[in-house]
Amino acid sequence: MDKLFSIKEIDISYSYGTTKAERETIKSSLDAKNIFRSALKNSIEYKESFLVLILNNDNEILGIKKISEGGITSTVVDVRLVFQTILKAHGTAFIICHNHPSGKLEPSEADIKMTKKIKQGSQILDLKLLDHLILTKEDVLSFADTNLL
Repeated sequence: MDKLFSIKEIDISYSYGTTKAERETIKSSLDAKNIFRSALKNSIEYKESFLVLILNNDNEILGIKKISEGGITSTVVDVRLVFQTILKAHGTAFIICHNHPSGKLEPSEADIKMTKKIKQGSQILDLKLLDHLILTKEDVLSFADTNLL
């Protein structure tokens, strides 16, 4: 094939080794919080990270992926990478999460703007953004539970 028309494949690996009976189902923000807290256990107070939990139509977990990792007070999130990850995993719904090492739960203006941008993109792609969680060492804020979504 002519190199001009070939598309370089994205290097993202997913494993579909679990059966339907083995997949964990997300039923609430508490379920999602526990998954994200486990994924961030070693860095929740150290540096800010942004993750996406990818779900199927029954809210069963297909995978979790760290999209970005930043410094103490911020991380840069490329929204295209969020959607690339979800689409590559054949997800239909997702939950996003980032941590605040400062311990403050209040979403920043940047957090709110990014959530709106991701929500708009998800609507165009017919994906369901179920929640955005902000985690601290001690607590969690759910955008869905507090009507911020």
